Amino acid sequence: MVATDQERIIMLRLSFMSSAAFVVCAFFSTNTWACKVPAPAAHPLPKKGSCPSGYSTSGKYCKPSGSSARFAMQKVGSCASGYRTSGGYCLAASARSCHAMIKSGSCPSGYRTSGAYCLSS
Repeated sequence: MVATDQERIIMLRLSFMSSAAFVVCAFFSTNTWACKVPAPAAHPLPKKGSCPSGYSTSGKYCKPSGSSARFAMQKVGSCASGYRTSGGYCLAASARSCHAMIKSGSCPSGYRTSGAYCLSS
C-alpha cells in the first residue's frame, strides 16, 4: 500500500510528537529526583519576622498549618537553588526540593554550595 501525501504528513507529525514526548519524559525522569537527600517534612521554626507560606504563628514559633506545608529554614542571604523567599525564611519551592542547610565551613560529602547553603547533590 502506498501512502498519500496527506498520510505521510500525518505520520511525520505523529513521529515528531512522540519524539518530543520522549525527550520531555527522559528529561523529567532524569531530573525529577536528582538529589540524594530530599527536603525533610515541615516542622515548627523559631519565629523571625513573618512566618513562611503554609505556616501560622503559635507563640514564638511558626508552626506548619497543614499537610501541604513544605520545609522551611531561616533565610541567610539568597535562598538555595530550589527554594524561594517567604517571610524571613527560605521555603522549599516544591515537594521535590533537595535538602538544604545553612553552610558552616565546607559542605559535607554529598552536598554542594548554593549561596550561603549546602544543598544535597
